[in-house]
Formats: sequence, C-alpha cells, structure tokens
Amino acid sequence: MDPHPRASSQHMWCAGLLAGCCLVFLLIPTSTPASSGRRALSATGFSETNGGAPFSGDGRLVTTISPNGDGLRDYATFRFALDEPATATLALRQSRPPGHVVFSRTTRLPAGLDAMTWAPLSAEPGTYLVRLALVDAAGNRRVYDAQHANGAGSGRMPVVRVLGIEAVFMRDSAAPGSVAMLELSTDARSLTLQFFRSGPERIPTFRDGVMNGLEVTRPIVVGWRAHPNRPAGLRIRIGAWSSGVYYARLIARDGRVGYAPLIVRPARLGQHRIAVVIPTNTWQAYNFRDQNGDGIGDTWYDDRCVRCSVRLDRPFLDRGEPPHFRRYDLPFLHWLSWRGHQVDYLTDSDLERVSTGAKLARAYDFIVFPGHHEYVTEHEYDVVVRYRDLGGNLAFLSANNFFWRVERREHLLTRTTKWRDLGRPEAALIGVQYRANDRGQRKGAFVVIDTALAPWLFMRTGLVDGSRFTGYGSPTGRFGIEIDATAPSSPPTTRVLAEIPDLYGPGLTAQMTYYETRTGAKVFAAGAFTIGGAATWQPVSKLLDNLWRHLARP
Repeated sequence: MDPHPRASSQHMWCAGLLAGCCLVFLLIPTSTPASSGRRALSATGFSETNGGAPFSGDGRLVTTISPNGDGLRDYATFRFALDEPATATLALRQSRPPGHVVFSRTTRLPAGLDAMTWAPLSAEPGTYLVRLALVDAAGNRRVYDAQHANGAGSGRMPVVRVLGIEAVFMRDSAAPGSVAMLELSTDARSLTLQFFRSGPERIPTFRDGVMNGLEVTRPIVVGWRAHPNRPAGLRIRIGAWSSGVYYARLIARDGRVGYAPLIVRPARLGQHRIAVVIPTNTWQAYNFRDQNGDGIGDTWYDDRCVRCSVRLDRPFLDRGEPPHFRRYDLPFLHWLSWRGHQVDYLTDSDLERVSTGAKLARAYDFIVFPGHHEYVTEHEYDVVVRYRDLGGNLAFLSANNFFWRVERREHLLTRTTKWRDLGRPEAALIGVQYRANDRGQRKGAFVVIDTALAPWLFMRTGLVDGSRFTGYGSPTGRFGIEIDATAPSSPPTTRVLAEIPDLYGPGLTAQMTYYETRTGAKVFAAGAFTIGGAATWQPVSKLLDNLWRHLARP
C-alpha cells in the first residue's frame, strides 16, 4: 500500500522499507571509486508514483502531482532498492530555472527496498527533476542525477510534473464573434473563467506569472469534474470585441491560477490603417514548457537537435503568461491604449494568411513590430518585403528581427536556416541586423548621433546631439540584451540616429536607424532591446509619439 502522508509543515518526509516496485525509470549515475575488491554502492529498480492517479502523459519516467491537500495527487513517492545500507539525500530541482533546488532531505536507509516521498503543501506548476545521492558506511558516494539536456551525455530525465491550470487556445488569434477552442489541463473540480484585455489597465504588474487587464466579461463558473485525468477542450464564443491582446483567466477554488492569451484580430484587414504584429512565433520559441515529460523544455533553446521544432499549441510557463511579456510587450500595449491609438492587432499566423504584399499595402499605411520578432516563414518575409517595396511604412521596436527562417505545419513550427545564410540578410529590410547578445549582463544608454538626420523624431524631446537617454527610469541605461547594427546589405539611405557605443566590446555597438525608399517607404529600427519595452518612460514615450505621427501618414 502506498503511504499517504499528511503534514503541518511546509514539506512532509517519508522513508522506509516497501514491499514492491512500480514504474521503472533510469537515472544517470556518478560515483567515487569503491575500495578494491568490493562491489560499488548502487541503487536499482527506480520507480515513482503519485498514489495511483496517473494524469495524461504519465508513464515510466514521469508522475504528476497537484499538492493542495484535497487527497488527490498530493505527493510523489520514489522507490528503489539499495544493495547495502546508505545515507540517502533526495533533492528536487525545477527544470526552469535550471538547478534551483526546491526540496532536499537526508535520511539513513537500510539495504533492500526503500522509498522517499516529496509531499509539498504547495509548489509552482512546472517540471521538477530528481537527484539521489548515496553514501555508505565506508564513505563511498554515488549520485543518480538527471543531467540537463545541454550537458554532455544526458539522457531521458525522470521528472515530477506539478499540475496547476494549464490553458492554451488552439489558435493564437480569433475574429470577433467566432468560436475559439481553449484546451485545459487541470484536476480542479471547477473553475472561474473571465476575459480581460491587456493594455488599458492602470494596474502595475511587478512580477512574472501575473497578468492584469481590463475585464471584458463577467466571471462564470465552469464545472470540470469530468476531466480530472486528461486535457479537454472548451468552446468559447468571442464577443464583439475590438482588436487587441486579450487573455482568459481561470481560477480554482484552491487558489490555482492560469492564463491563456488570445489576440483578437480585426473582423477584416484594414479596419484601421495601422497594424501591430504580436511576436507569437517568438513567444512559443522561448516557451520552455516540458510538454512530453522528459525533463527537457520543448524548444530548440533547451533541446540539442539539428532541426528542432516547437508546438504552437502549448500552454506557457509562469501560469500561462507568454515569455518576457511583462517586460517586452506590455509597456507598448500600455502606451497604445493610454494614447488612444486604434490599431489592428495581428499575429504571425495572421500575416501568414495574407495572400500578397499588395493586399497588405492596400490595408495598411504603417505596420509596427514592437517585440522580438525573430522567427518568420518565407511567406511572411516575402509579404512584408513586398509591402515595403510598395511604399508601406515599418517600425521595429526591438532587436534581432527576421533572423531565422521557420516552416509552419499546422501546430508545428520548425527552425531551419538564418535568412542571411540564404542570401536574404535582414538588414536589407530592417536597416540593421543582429550582431550579438550577452543575456542582459551589460546594458547601456543610447547616445544621440545627429538630430538633423531625423528632426521630426527628436522634436520636443529635449534631446540634442550627444544626449544620452536610458528608458525604464534608470540613470545608467537599460537597453541591450541583444543588439543590431548596420551591414553592407543595409539600404544606401540608412542613417544612424543613435548608438550604444561598444556595449559588448570594441565595435559591438547597437545602432538605431531610419531610411526611406524611392517608393516612399519609411523604415525605423530601434537596434536594441527594447524601445517598445520602455514605451511608458520619457523620453522614449515622446520619441514614440513623434515616430507615430511621422510613419502613420501614407
């Protein structure tokens, strides 16, 4: 019989002799040499269980828990056999961020069949990796550890999944009045569902995993008793809402919260003459959710593979908030709403459905890419280039845009080749292209080069040649993370308006640029992370006002 521990402290611990083994998983062992002539300390027959209530996807290497004290999936028990008595230390660490240990306990165990239990009163949803360290009476040590995928020789990782409320819309956008399919994974018996629009709210958001917005529906209670062990779909009628960034918020009675973002596209292209494209491909590329339960984030940033794919229908980590949304995307949504700008909101998949650049040019005078728009299909690239060639205005408010070519097959996005390696460097479209990044270790302030090159941009900002501007209220500067600079392929009329000099070393300078074409297209590029992310800070807010007035005109 499986133990069902209960606790009044934050964690409950169980260790002892058990009579059997269940699902087998393998760990990667490391050891100190045993004394000559004796058998090395070892553990065999690893298995894990949540008490006999498997969730969809559980199997030999994974078990799911939802610790909330309701008696269902409140703990995970790990079983194994020792060939001799040993002191055992069980540790669990989150797979994201890597190495963050959330639980560790040491106990003395006899030879034979043993068990150790993790029974947290609560835990953040996500994937947790198991590590078992053994030391025998002679001091010999052996560690069974699930190495991270980016480490040499790693294999499948045994994991515990903590289930919260995992929610995702099957399509990243929906038209007003249409039916959208929301897929939910949770063992909550009922949920309170409500929709919000992100951007108009004046409530500050100070941490990841929290989304604030303006409510657009009343809360309704959704019964979920029929789906305790597997995901299920919920059909939702979208209201006659204006185009924008929305999200569904789902709350369980035990306090678990989940979010599912959804872009409401316009009822028809060109409902407004300006479009804002939300970087939904990049959102999923940076989604480290371990959907298949192997302990590795299902993204090419975590999985070492030659030709990697990501699924576009996965819930996001951080309770469903898209990666970096609070810092990269939300400030620009605030700026748009607080300034009263009426625009069409589109996604990568929406651009994919636009048949030609000419159709895009008939619909819009100005298209803004406010976020980190790194991954585009050939069709999306072609459509935007043709739009520019026909005189359409563009603004790129972050860095490292149109960098990778991707292929889309239904819900699967596959990264293939850098566009510059295909003879189509992104600087030919944007004016600048990706140079370097340091994951945000060094950031700096932009220095104005020559206001005369774009006097309309710097008008009434107080900025003159040589002025520094920082954003985010920082006196030292907060621009960087990834940087762009001009290249031989930049259009000949490209002008550098401001720089972050030598941010990553001599010559590794971020450049803010602007150019115009013979057909009348006007193209602005920020050159660093992120003007959109600093949209509510001065003088960036005023710069955006000026940019908007100049590029919103045909």
